[in-house]
Amino acid sequence: MAARTSPTERQKRLGVEVRKMRTSAGMTGEYAAGLLGVDRGKISNIESGARPISPERLRTLACNCDCDDEAYVDALAEMAQPAERGWWEKYRGTLPAGQLDIAELEHHAVRIRSVHLIHMPGLLQSSDHAQAIFKAALPPLPQHEVALRVAHRLERQRVLEGDNPTEYIGILHEAALRMQFGGRKVARVQLEHLLALAERAHVVLRVIPFDAGSIPGAGQTVVYLEGPVPQLDTVQIDSAHGPEFLYQEAQLSKYRAQLDWMEGRALSIEESRTLIQDIASQL
Repeated sequence: MAARTSPTERQKRLGVEVRKMRTSAGMTGEYAAGLLGVDRGKISNIESGARPISPERLRTLACNCDCDDEAYVDALAEMAQPAERGWWEKYRGTLPAGQLDIAELEHHAVRIRSVHLIHMPGLLQSSDHAQAIFKAALPPLPQHEVALRVAHRLERQRVLEGDNPTEYIGILHEAALRMQFGGRKVARVQLEHLLALAERAHVVLRVIPFDAGSIPGAGQTVVYLEGPVPQLDTVQIDSAHGPEFLYQEAQLSKYRAQLDWMEGRALSIEESRTLIQDIASQL
């Protein structure tokens, strides 16, 4: 199979895990190439995510690397399965690749935890709120670009719908609830949308009030996407130049601790609902 010109974040991650498995066992790239019956260059391409590895070859490598974590190997083998074309692929070439990577990672996540201090979570945004966000971009986006991004954002919300929705735990700061993107009416409808979503059994929303005081971290959005095993968790943070994806164990541990701290300071589910209702009533 030909090498990929631009692997997705999920494909890159599989390559990172393959390299980690190989190097942890002290296995050289040359030895791995001989073991799998490929040339040395293909091993480099597999480990960069530019070339796929079959589930069978992945299991052969894991066995010879003495990796006895069955759940981890099974999860990697599942990642190596030829994937069906995801709905987000129809946006490839029209939206930044990072936006498509977010959708793919959300699609495969077992559970999603997030903390938002200023913005509403993308998975919980109303159409008008999302439109107001994209219209505020600098430099300004053309109207067709705004429409594309809103459509993509709303389609991402599929993970919270259907017969097997993803569990979602969202921590919102009171500041995010009081921001009036799009004006008072749009802000009120957005808060009512939050309240409706919070009625779903798999969606938990909790609020950190202003009087909770200082908070840890740099104030950025943090989305923690849990994989089928902890080693395959991913953190996504927003930046001015697009999303960043982190998965080193030290990074995962840091952001797990940050999310745990936030949850510990947040109001209860019922108290959070009451605060959201109160703010909505003021608009």
